[in-house]
Amino acid sequence: MQIKTEHLAYLLLATTTLFWGGNFIVGRAVSTDIPPIALAWWRWLFALLVILPFTAKSLWQLRHRIRKHWLFLTGISILGITNFNTFVYLGLQTSTATDAVLLLSATPVIILLFSRLLFKEPISSRQLIGIALSLSGVLVIITGGVPTHIAAVFQGAMSSLWILAAVISWSFYSVLLRKRSADISGQAFFAITVIIGWLIITPFYLYEHHLMEKPLLFTMSALFSIVYVGLFASVFAFLFWNRGVEILGPNRAGNFIHLIPVWALLLASLILGENMYWFHWLGILLIFSGIGLASLKRSKQATVAAR
Repeated sequence: MQIKTEHLAYLLLATTTLFWGGNFIVGRAVSTDIPPIALAWWRWLFALLVILPFTAKSLWQLRHRIRKHWLFLTGISILGITNFNTFVYLGLQTSTATDAVLLLSATPVIILLFSRLLFKEPISSRQLIGIALSLSGVLVIITGGVPTHIAAVFQGAMSSLWILAAVISWSFYSVLLRKRSADISGQAFFAITVIIGWLIITPFYLYEHHLMEKPLLFTMSALFSIVYVGLFASVFAFLFWNRGVEILGPNRAGNFIHLIPVWALLLASLILGENMYWFHWLGILLIFSGIGLASLKRSKQATVAAR
């Protein structure tokens, strides 16, 4: 049923943002121990080791179709695999996790803009109001409920152009997913983009490792971090996200990005022992309300891509 399919999309997208919220905490926590490009490179290598046993046969069978769409696959691999997390980890070297997720909250707005510019997709008043509502929730959390702090917050966040570049890259990736060929399955599509993206990262990793002399020390903390970002924030998250975008479309799915700072705060409270205050809960309420308003549509208007 269509309604159940949409509910599945909401669950998949919410779970994805939970994994990505943890990704920001891990990325910031190990920023002084694991070089940023090394973290991205080992992340995708681990992901490949997980998915290749399940997709190698399919990739070989689809090799002619993959060759046919090589240009699109290369471009979207650069945007979603090579660029996004590498840029995030580079940004977290100097930017706080708070600043990073604040910039990330602009993703739904950029997705709407790209959808309008590239595909002439209309933007409804409900979507605009929902985005504004959820964005206001993010700002309530970031400013601690004090509106006068907003200028200082944005000044600090904008210092990390790497995070902004990651936001733009991910927005393009999400919008272009609609052009994915139906003759390549979701798992095969994910696998080939990881392979291409990982190969493109490799020369930059070698440069960082050998020429910049930033080796990765395989401590227990480093191994745990690689397993988390490789399995949960990569394999599960990307498969869930891609399916959610197929069902809801990039504009509606993009609103779930606002959940990342929510999960980041909750995880920081549970794992790091940081306190939750009234403005956190108010912000969470606004974010969930905005996502609901921008994402839900009347059943007769909603379309589901059943692939």
